[in-house]
Amino acid sequence: MNKTELKYSFLLFIAALIWGTAFVFQAIGMEHIGPLAFTTGRSFIGFLFLIPVAIITEKYKKRTKTHEVYMIGPFTKAELLGGLVCGTVLCAASNFQQVGIQYTTVTKAGFLTALYVILVPLLGILLKHRVPGYLFVCAGISVVGLYFLCLFGKDLGGDASAFGDLLELICAFIFAIQILCVAHFSMRCRGIILSCLQFLVCGLETLLLTFIYEAPTWDGIYAALPSLLYVGVLSSGVAYTLQIITERHLHPTVASLIMCLESVISAIAGWILLSQIMTASEIFGASLMFGAIVLAQVLPSIFPES
Repeated sequence: MNKTELKYSFLLFIAALIWGTAFVFQAIGMEHIGPLAFTTGRSFIGFLFLIPVAIITEKYKKRTKTHEVYMIGPFTKAELLGGLVCGTVLCAASNFQQVGIQYTTVTKAGFLTALYVILVPLLGILLKHRVPGYLFVCAGISVVGLYFLCLFGKDLGGDASAFGDLLELICAFIFAIQILCVAHFSMRCRGIILSCLQFLVCGLETLLLTFIYEAPTWDGIYAALPSLLYVGVLSSGVAYTLQIITERHLHPTVASLIMCLESVISAIAGWILLSQIMTASEIFGASLMFGAIVLAQVLPSIFPES
């Protein structure tokens, strides 16, 4: 690895560090406001942060002809449609994750959410994509890990954390759909513009749900503001921007492996900041899941035709 790759690898590690620790601040923020209000706040903050990033990016980037056709104001029709679709799916995924954190630990939330790495190519079957055989092996290992992480020795009828684990698993599934949606629209959209719009849509839709199901107070919002700023600015804004900057300079496998560290970092952060200690079976299950995620990224480079 040369100096340039090392530099961008470090920057992407910073993004993974932010994403991993964000789970802790999501939990802390909900000590003051509900999960829907938190998702609303982080989405709007992320949207506002990315506006100047998008302006600067557009200023120093020549617009292609495809971006000058079918414009509605400063956006293309594809960007508006993509923002609506991706933002709606992001709204569902984010809120399942946020509600789930109320019932489970940030450690398990981090590992369960990371399952999208395996779910994305498996869902590609529905789009008639070719799915290599090793992914089914990785999925099988993940299922075994999931059992030890969430089910082993648990009374599912009386364990509230099992409900939270289920929500996080649903969240991972929806995030996988969201990634496929972004991949579809990103071919015809400007990346940061699409991200801005999806955060705006997610914020508006969750705001409506907040008015229906929650009653946040200004005192609660003010108390949760440090957590909202951390997750909104750093997780949604800075980390996403770092991902865009670094991935074009790194091999996809290297980038994926670095981003996989998000789940490990969430476990360490939960232990240090929230004193959330994993049992032996949970550590074993998390290790199996992390191993499966790593294998899913490494095996294509070793067996490109598998």
